[in-house]
Amino acid sequence: MDIELSEVRYQKSEVRCQMSDVRFFCFLSSVLCLLSFIAGCENANSIKTPLVEQIGNLTEQKTQLENQLEQTRAENKQLKKQMHVLSGLPEQVKGENLYRLGKIVIGGYTGFFDKDKDKDGEKEKLIVYIQPIDEEGDIVKATGAVDVQLWDLNKEDGQALLGQWNVEPGELKKLWFATLITINYRLTFDIADKVKSFDEPLTVKVTFTDYLSGKVFKEQKVIKP
Repeated sequence: MDIELSEVRYQKSEVRCQMSDVRFFCFLSSVLCLLSFIAGCENANSIKTPLVEQIGNLTEQKTQLENQLEQTRAENKQLKKQMHVLSGLPEQVKGENLYRLGKIVIGGYTGFFDKDKDKDGEKEKLIVYIQPIDEEGDIVKATGAVDVQLWDLNKEDGQALLGQWNVEPGELKKLWFATLITINYRLTFDIADKVKSFDEPLTVKVTFTDYLSGKVFKEQKVIKP
């Protein structure tokens, strides 16, 4: 009887040990699963971060392209209106009374100026005066786009171009400037970070695209020290 009781106790003890082993194994498995889950989350976050940045960049580029497209559509709409108006004019008006641009002239007062009149005497602005001249020799307020370049022709090719600016028709028409002596377009550009020395002659090149005829006119002027 004592022997049977001992065997029963032994078996119960063995069962307890087996149950303890099972509990430990389950606990260990749970810990490993938790660690794997955390590692997976970290990897997902590391992948997600650059993906979010890429999405943000693409969204910004899309917005910029949409704005450019909208601006182009507006310009095309304006040009179509101009063409419609011109097409409705009588033939004698088209041929005789509309100006015909013959050339452009860069005004003699074109040069560099110290606009803020501070003590250092630095010239921060380039002012370019442009006169569109028709075939009759008269100055006309021609509608068009202007491209201005500033060159130091004494430098190597890769460094010769100091600055470049473009003025669209909508902005150009606001720059028509009249004095008691003459009238012209007056264009002002910031050169504080583009020109470090005025000891050498610099060259201004102007390209004027006439929106009435589609012709392109070019002129240049040397600004001496």
